[in-house]
Amino acid sequence: MRLFRYYPSNPKKLDPELEKKIFYHSLILPAVFVAVLWIVEIVEQVGGYNFVRLGVYPRHLKGLTGILFSPFIHDDFGHLISNSLPVFILSAMLIYFYRRISYRIFIQMYLLAGICVWIAGRESWHIGASGVVYALAAFHFVSGIIRNDVRLLTLSVVVVFLYGGLVWGMLPIRPEISWEGHLWGAVSGVVFAIYYRKYGIRRHKFDWEEEEEENEEIVSDQSQLADEEKSKQSQSSENNDDENKKPGNVSHTGEF
Repeated sequence: MRLFRYYPSNPKKLDPELEKKIFYHSLILPAVFVAVLWIVEIVEQVGGYNFVRLGVYPRHLKGLTGILFSPFIHDDFGHLISNSLPVFILSAMLIYFYRRISYRIFIQMYLLAGICVWIAGRESWHIGASGVVYALAAFHFVSGIIRNDVRLLTLSVVVVFLYGGLVWGMLPIRPEISWEGHLWGAVSGVVFAIYYRKYGIRRHKFDWEEEEEENEEIVSDQSQLADEEKSKQSQSSENNDDENKKPGNVSHTGEF
């Protein structure tokens, strides 16, 4: 997409209008995704349906379709509400920061998490978008560490804090919770954070970073001037020594 080709090399020369368009564009897919989650749950609850069998059932052919559909199925509205906000925020972050490859990353994590649950999960129905949440959160967190990007780290930590008990959700503590979905979602996020580690994203420099760089440049310039001054003084001293060593006027005396 044309919007996603915009990566200014100098963060100080941003196009505010284009940045705004990119930001709004990054909200479209997350909004549509969350809206579909709600539509499915409303249809299930109001119509008296049970979509659990559209989830993942590990190592059984009947559970293969769940790799695609399980994130859209939830146990109740409480389960859906707990997933909606994290999915929206983390997906929007993914699209805004990674732009032209964001959809590819999302689909790859989505599929890998589902496949891993189908291969290594318990023989039970696994449903819910929690695996997607764990994948996105892990991707942003690890990617923030690799890239040393404070924005990605901060936003991921905030979502993790709001989501609550993210780490404990990957442990087999509560049998009614698909901890395998959480675990393999996080693993898929880590895998693709490492895989795309060389993909460059534009990183804003904060004021304190710019001040630090300016101070380093000043110190460097002062050090260079001091070295040049010392070199000049040393050269001048050597010249003076050479002049003192030159022979003076010789007066010949007659022979005795």
